[in-house]
Amino acid sequence: MNGLALLDYASVLIFALTGALVASRAQLDLVGFAFVACLTAVGGGTVRDLLLDRHPVFWVGEPTYVVIAASAALLVFFTAHLVESRYNWLIWLDSFALAIAVAAGTGVALTLDQPPVIVVLMGMTTGCLGGLMRDVVCNEIPLVLKQGELYVTCALVGSCVALIGNAQSLPQLTTLGLAALTCWGLRAGSLLFGWRLPVYKSRPPRNRS
Repeated sequence: MNGLALLDYASVLIFALTGALVASRAQLDLVGFAFVACLTAVGGGTVRDLLLDRHPVFWVGEPTYVVIAASAALLVFFTAHLVESRYNWLIWLDSFALAIAVAAGTGVALTLDQPPVIVVLMGMTTGCLGGLMRDVVCNEIPLVLKQGELYVTCALVGSCVALIGNAQSLPQLTTLGLAALTCWGLRAGSLLFGWRLPVYKSRPPRNRS
């Protein structure tokens, strides 16, 4: 098993746990848990593979990914009530999943010799879309769009770090590790210290005489 496959497995597992936690907040049944967990776990990677015309899609070629996601849903279904703050668990697990998925997405695009813009976009797509699907389906405010927090920016910077590391001919493991660490560090800093980008504030139009 190569490093990219390990990254995909890790992101699938952690994203599936976040999907199941959101399902618990929505009080869904066991099938609902499995559906949301699987959607979250493979959503970003599926879009990535479809856009890159990568056949078969990673979880179709290796159904173990779906089994892992469903198992994570089963685990959370029977243990979520033991967690004091499911939302805190959700946002921190999501931060780890985001970082790992960004590294996985950029790694796949680099392996396929995609141009720099596509490499960055595939990292962002893999990292962000699964969580976005999860939150939209469960009628939650998407973490990816939550005002006052860095999210997509973390994915963007992490992907760019991977691109730079590859251009410097660093080993793949080092390159993707730096990308994941950078992405997670920015996300954690946003959650802990309130790091953010300026937001748009509307102003009344000027009177013209």
